Amino acid sequence: MDGQTDFSLGPSSLTDALYESVRRRIVNGEIAPGEKLTEIRIAGEYNVARPTAKACLERLTTLGLLRRTTHKTAVVPRLDEEEIRDLYFSRETVERAAVAALARSATVPSTAVRAQAAMKAAAGDMEFASQVEADIAFHSALVAAVGSRRLSRMHEVILGEVHLTMGQFQAHRTTHPMNVVHEHDDILKAIGDGDPERAERCLAHHLDQAQERLLGQLRRERSEEAPE
Repeated sequence: MDGQTDFSLGPSSLTDALYESVRRRIVNGEIAPGEKLTEIRIAGEYNVARPTAKACLERLTTLGLLRRTTHKTAVVPRLDEEEIRDLYFSRETVERAAVAALARSATVPSTAVRAQAAMKAAAGDMEFASQVEADIAFHSALVAAVGSRRLSRMHEVILGEVHLTMGQFQAHRTTHPMNVVHEHDDILKAIGDGDPERAERCLAHHLDQAQERLLGQLRRERSEEAPE
């Protein structure tokens, strides 16, 4: 089809591979805020059946990476300041509970350690996209290690929108890449030392810094867009 780009999928299950490809395009800004995604478009771009495209769009919508308009068209959202504050309030509530639970047993998840190593490598190479992916993996690993399926489900929904905002605002670029790495190290150290209160404080400080980077970038963009 003229003007149409075909995207290839990996060897994993078709639905999962489709979801991962579209998710990555949204997070990286290739599919911009306000852009519409339809079953027909996804089915055509990836050469998949419409039910497969529909399942992908529904999953992305559930995780907050897409929103349905009044006409039920899926659109890539862009969170405003109030939404970002609410998102980080919810995120901190879940993640503080997780790090405190891990610290009570001094359990440092090996998955979080591996994600942190990947983040350090990405920060050293100044690979923004890889840094964001490793950051998400780090926080997912902390919550998953608690072993609560309900907590993990809540966190998955929250992280969908977190990942979206990190990609859209590229807030990691507004600070030295090793700053986030050091904040993660502090969280892991507090967990390993068996200090729940310090683990919570380190986590809260880390998320406060992340939120302020996002809000700062949002305000700068608004200022640049404002008419003189």
